[in-house]
Amino acid sequence: MVANERVRVPKTAELVAAQLRRKIVRGELKEGDALPPEVALMAEFGVSRPTLREAFRVLESEQLISIRRGSRGGARVHTPSDEMAARGMGLLLQYRGVTLGDVHEARVVLEPPAAAMLASNAKPDTLKKLRAALDDEADSLDDPIRFAHTSAHFHEQVIALAGNQTLAVIAAMLESVIELHNEAVIQHATDTGRPTAPAERRTAHKSHERLVELVEAKKPEEAAEFWRSHLDGIRDYLLGGASPRTVIDLFG
Repeated sequence: MVANERVRVPKTAELVAAQLRRKIVRGELKEGDALPPEVALMAEFGVSRPTLREAFRVLESEQLISIRRGSRGGARVHTPSDEMAARGMGLLLQYRGVTLGDVHEARVVLEPPAAAMLASNAKPDTLKKLRAALDDEADSLDDPIRFAHTSAHFHEQVIALAGNQTLAVIAAMLESVIELHNEAVIQHATDTGRPTAPAERRTAHKSHERLVELVEAKKPEEAAEFWRSHLDGIRDYLLGGASPRTVIDLFG
């Protein structure tokens, strides 16, 4: 340590926020749970109302609680979610000037190996979930906005069901970014009288069907190669006619 380096002592509100955050992360407090009344929390932590409310503001900024005013108000718990993480990552990518092409390249790196893992280790319940995602996609072929969601979910499931939780979280964040972009592109095309062609959605769905067949047949190398080819093929469609250098601007 550098001589005379000052050590920052956390504020009391930060310590209170840390204890409540720990309970949320450990599952002691669950989604939708109401925190105890302010008076009870003040007594539990031995703090004043302004200190407690400062702790609440910290947790609210992290989207771990929401505050409702009025007679039926109070603090409600929100557990960490893919959407929350995706928004934070999206803002960071936007701040750094990351391009849509860059995000798609990350998918190309992650998804084909995950498809191979999935084909190597797929169990009956895994295949059932993958088939369910495929069926949801099939039901959405006539609805371009809904298809943007179901297609992104299928891509997410390819990694989520491969068995590595860290990859699953990263993939969920990437897919949320792609999904928001696709939705914006489809909405713009609809508003300008140039809706996306149903044939493009059917082609994508048939590729997804083929991947499921390779997974069910336990052909990891073929699954990885096919999925890499699929991702290369849909690159222009995913970018929606935008330059791969276009900076992400999806989160306001």
